[in-house]
Amino acid sequence: MAKGGSDTVSRLNTIRCSMKSYKLSELTPAEVDNLKARPRIDFSSVFSMVQPIVDDVRSRGDVAVKDPYSSDVHTDTAFHLLGSYTKRFDKVELNKIVENVDELPDPELDATVREAFDVAYNNIYAFHAAQKPVEKIVENMEGVRCKRVARSISSVGLYVPGGTAILPSTALMLSVPAQIAGCKTVVLATPPTSDGNICKEVLYCAKKAGVTHILKAGGAQAISAMAWGTASCPKVEKIYGPGNQYVTAAKMILQISEAMVSIDMPAGPSEVLVIADKHASPVHIAADLLSQAEHGPDSQVVLVIAGEGVDQKVIQEEIYKQCHSLPRGEFAKKALSNSFTVFARDMVEAITFSNLYAPEHLIINVKDAEKWESFVQNAGSVFLGQWTPESVGDYASGTNHVLPTYGYARMYGGVSLDSFLKYITIQSLTEEGLKNLGPHVATMAEVEGLEAHKRAVTLRLHDIAAKQISQER
Repeated sequence: MAKGGSDTVSRLNTIRCSMKSYKLSELTPAEVDNLKARPRIDFSSVFSMVQPIVDDVRSRGDVAVKDPYSSDVHTDTAFHLLGSYTKRFDKVELNKIVENVDELPDPELDATVREAFDVAYNNIYAFHAAQKPVEKIVENMEGVRCKRVARSISSVGLYVPGGTAILPSTALMLSVPAQIAGCKTVVLATPPTSDGNICKEVLYCAKKAGVTHILKAGGAQAISAMAWGTASCPKVEKIYGPGNQYVTAAKMILQISEAMVSIDMPAGPSEVLVIADKHASPVHIAADLLSQAEHGPDSQVVLVIAGEGVDQKVIQEEIYKQCHSLPRGEFAKKALSNSFTVFARDMVEAITFSNLYAPEHLIINVKDAEKWESFVQNAGSVFLGQWTPESVGDYASGTNHVLPTYGYARMYGGVSLDSFLKYITIQSLTEEGLKNLGPHVATMAEVEGLEAHKRAVTLRLHDIAAKQISQER
């Protein structure tokens, strides 16, 4: 090919890998606010496709999970849209959709792979075990004692995607805190491999972290089976884990249904926001952006350049070079088309924008990054300094990678030990305590017109007074 033709192809490919650019100081407040919007998900249409599946699994149970094609509600379009991983699921003939983990043989892993997962398990365990609540008793008034105690959620469902990439790391992120919390029934749902088995790395993590059942299913079918319960799948009380928009829709539908199930959080596609200054390596910046862009075409990555002296052209060239050498480069290219770069005058403006955007992952790759930690208000997980790639949090630093996306970091935190616990408050009063507090409670009940509430106190106070009179005689 002639040199000119090659240059043309290179320029076209560079455009395909490029990100839109904005200068914050030149945008109106409304335009800045608009930048926080993610690639739109039309949940109304997604809900309309997922609802029949939810209903079908409720009515037919295991049969619907094993054989969705026999369902009256099935349409080729609906099931095709449930995602690439369910396509593999639908092709598998399963005699048994739920396996008891303790009945499965230990999988054989390469020693290096086993060691990597063992290190990740140990770090995740240590970090989440440190989150165990300390019970405190507070005596608000003399004779009035209050405390808050933690109890595990007894039955939980963990969703581990298995479509275009297997995610045994997610099995660890969800099952380890469930293990520490002491959840009695732990159902892990993941699509089976093409031969009907369970991914050996997922099985290894599940066995190590105390999972009790594995549901060999993916998509909305799996979420529905765990929420309603089937003949073979235990019903769970809370569902956790990432997934595509159809998995998310199923979780959102079921949490307000008669299934009586809660979820960890609503979520959207994976995302990262990188704040970089002139001290950051363009190679590192590009790698961090692409590590999220390769998740899927609906991912979004944002680069915030703080201050002067950053060569955007060099960063763009590095993105192009790395993107075209990635096995999942086509996913990354499509994600980059949803992504953008913003120029901030300084770190204050950069952090302010990041808090508005509320990213799932926030990388602060600037000089003296630690001093900006206290300014972060909205983010799922933060990565400080030039030697802290987002990948370490995804796998093995110890923090959890199941995080709020789509801007939900403004009101949600990521999965933690607390996600698997519920809290009960306890109070106990002595006679002296009721004498001290009771009159105030009686007054408040009278103000609200709740006479029975008042009497529950005053009748006891009368008994205490009568006992005292009797003792004095």
